[in-house]
Amino acid sequence: MAGKSGPFIRIGVGGWTFEPWRGTFYPEGLAQKRELEYAAGKLTSIEINGTYYGSQKPESFAKWHDETPDDFVFAMKGPRFATNRRVLAEAGSSIERFITSGITELKAKLGPINWQFMATKKFDPADFEAFLKLLPESHDGLKLRHAVEVRHDSFKVPEFAALARDYGVAIVTAADGEFPQIADLTAPFAYLRIMGTVEGEKLGYGRKALDQWAARAKLLAKGEVPGDLDSAGKKPGRGKAGDVFLYVISGHKVANPAAAMALIERVSG
Repeated sequence: MAGKSGPFIRIGVGGWTFEPWRGTFYPEGLAQKRELEYAAGKLTSIEINGTYYGSQKPESFAKWHDETPDDFVFAMKGPRFATNRRVLAEAGSSIERFITSGITELKAKLGPINWQFMATKKFDPADFEAFLKLLPESHDGLKLRHAVEVRHDSFKVPEFAALARDYGVAIVTAADGEFPQIADLTAPFAYLRIMGTVEGEKLGYGRKALDQWAARAKLLAKGEVPGDLDSAGKKPGRGKAGDVFLYVISGHKVANPAAAMALIERVSG
């Protein structure tokens, strides 16, 4: 992470329950009920994936809050019931149910919400703006941060970046995978999901690639878009300095915690 007075760079993985991590990331014999506690001691953030598939209980969010360090932050996926629909303007009730489902039991540990769209969803400016209008700025006294993860090439246009910027919503930068990469800074924070870990690399990525991602994260924290990342327009321009959330996702998943820890070490130096 960055210094205590400046923007934070938070790095982690998706979820914490994954059987192949037992004995590779988690010590042999560690009780499953202590896996979150262990992971949160090694990483600085985790993206909760279960919220994409179904609602969680308020008691679960409260429990996760209590099992993690004071400076830990969770990101989470918004429910697919809100994003996997033909008319996004009709997502209001799904969004409201999710926001009021107990997520604020995470208190100060509530990080950005990632609204992920299917790869078949195309950019319809009017309908997408209608969706952005449905995203509440706060709930239960907590300011909410929203990000959108789009996976169709039609979004890779300046109009989409401008729309996200108008609403202060981050565009998730997907990297090292099959989805379009849009690195424009459109919110007071950056959200990245890197998907390129491979079998045969002890740390998931080679050292050069890890150094490169750490350098990119530091630039984004300063409000600068790295020149080697793609954007929606020809010139993504500068944003404001802000927190960076980076998650090592997919790829050779068994190595993702090792990659995340290697990145944390690099951005902390």
